Amino acid sequence: MGKYGFCCCILFCIAGFPAASAGDGILVECERFEITGGWSVDSQFIDEMGSSYLLAHGLGSPVGDAETHVEVAAGGFYNVFVRTKNWTAPWSAEAAGVFSVSVDGVELPGRLGTEGGGAWVWQKAGGIGLKPGRHKLSLKDMTGFDGRADAVYLTRGDAPPAGPRWPTSPEPDETVKADLVVCGGGVAGTCAAISAARLGLKVALVTDRPVLGGANSSEVRVHLGGKINLGEYPRLGDVVAEIGPAKGGNAMPAATYEDGRKLDAVSAEKNIRLFLNTRIVGADAAGGMIRSVTGRGTVDGRKTLFTAPLFVDCTGDGAVGALAGADFSIGREGRGETGESFAPERPDNMTMGASVQWNTRTERGAAFPVRPWMLKFSEESCSYLKHGDWDWETGMNRDQLMNFEYVRDYGMLAVYSNWAFVKNSSRRKAEWADLALNWVAYVAGKRESRRLLGDHILTETDIVENRPMPDGTCRTTWSMDLHYPMPENKKHFPDDPFRSVCRHKIHSGYPIPYRCLYSRNIGNLFMAGRNISVTHVALGTVRVMRTTGMMGEVVGMAAAICRRHNCLPRDVYKNHLPELKEMMRKGVGRGLPQPPQKYNLGALFRCESLKEENV
Repeated sequence: MGKYGFCCCILFCIAGFPAASAGDGILVECERFEITGGWSVDSQFIDEMGSSYLLAHGLGSPVGDAETHVEVAAGGFYNVFVRTKNWTAPWSAEAAGVFSVSVDGVELPGRLGTEGGGAWVWQKAGGIGLKPGRHKLSLKDMTGFDGRADAVYLTRGDAPPAGPRWPTSPEPDETVKADLVVCGGGVAGTCAAISAARLGLKVALVTDRPVLGGANSSEVRVHLGGKINLGEYPRLGDVVAEIGPAKGGNAMPAATYEDGRKLDAVSAEKNIRLFLNTRIVGADAAGGMIRSVTGRGTVDGRKTLFTAPLFVDCTGDGAVGALAGADFSIGREGRGETGESFAPERPDNMTMGASVQWNTRTERGAAFPVRPWMLKFSEESCSYLKHGDWDWETGMNRDQLMNFEYVRDYGMLAVYSNWAFVKNSSRRKAEWADLALNWVAYVAGKRESRRLLGDHILTETDIVENRPMPDGTCRTTWSMDLHYPMPENKKHFPDDPFRSVCRHKIHSGYPIPYRCLYSRNIGNLFMAGRNISVTHVALGTVRVMRTTGMMGEVVGMAAAICRRHNCLPRDVYKNHLPELKEMMRKGVGRGLPQPPQKYNLGALFRCESLKEENV
């Protein structure tokens, strides 16, 4: 099945203290600055580079300074180093995100974010004499184009730290015991937590973002897709409706996605303890069972140990499953393996990509700079658009796990470069004269990475032949919607296309087997969301968020059965399936009126055309 994998050893380095002694120096975690100013905490790439970091995401206008204080015990001359990267190095010799460091208001001479060839490196900012006592440390953005700072190191020596940057605390700051640990706070995870909590389980809901909703949050801004309250179990979807925003649309204003509605729904459940900004970085598993998972605070570095008899992986990336040694697949299966008409002849590593969406605002005479590091556009290669939707999609032929920062960065680079050309050099520039970039996502909307394997792997053939399954649950109603590089865009940018088209196969709606919602080799692991047990082709229909939310509702119900009978997820299928069916018939909704959410239900158009999209 595609490319199987097992968890490899991943090193995570997150400091437990804002400023810590490291040899003869002082190390300061940038994400823990007292004042972040206009800089944003970016925690998407911990798997790749080991930490959260501060990002100067100003859309071409320098952001406000980030500031903190350090205590110097011994006076003397200190060299100052910053862990940073030149993010545009893969495409240009020029650096986009340049910044400097100031100590007590004295700006050091180094221009940072300019070295390393695209890798994270320690770059010297300069040196300064310091007396014992408290000193102010500032990051000053110079460009507004996504400079990034991971850590600052002050040392009386001549070199930055070598090896691991920080010791990790051997003991957790807190141990949390729960009946169910839900990892991932997107729509699937939020619905799983609410469903289980309403059925009496003590739930820990853990997410590495500051808001709930995942792609349906103000960070990514993708609207809910698919239909709910259908089929044999019409109450499935009630929780989705409770947390779903009233309005649809991609890349809309932040308020459209109603982050507070999701938070309020979780906060109202006395059985849920919510952990925002907490990344799962480890799993203690033995004998095919998870005993605990470890979370690290993406801002405060706090280490939390979560123990429970049951876990749910709603991370999208199958991160918990991978850490625990669950079987998984990545990429496309070959047609000979699955018999799927949409599958390629031979298996490969291609996935659907990640979207970097954007929108604009009216601003009279708005200017936008042209910079040497930008991609080169022409009348033939540019996109005359005033809004970037789902089809601004990158990274289909790149590793969406360990090369994801490159994928996200290229998505931003394409937006900036195209906008600069259209506004400044195109034959239609007058039409864009009074428009400004208003929002560009720096949290990329990923569609596909690991798919954890269960006792059944759902295929295109299951769906189009409507093969009967004894354990059908919620219905997937979206077409088999698979994304590919846009041919015209790929012609101009063959190495890295950044626009996509979609190809559909219509079906009549299909109930997802319960056996796709738990791991085949980790006995106490459920999954819900885009990382369930499906082929690449079948993922095209199950991945939309109303459908993943219903998966979460089902998993919450199954977890309640496991607790009641002291059994494992597979036992629900073997011994307690009638009980699960009865729960699905009843649902766990509050029964209160919800705002109408009749958007993006799955009306189909020919998506090969840029002007025709799913609406």
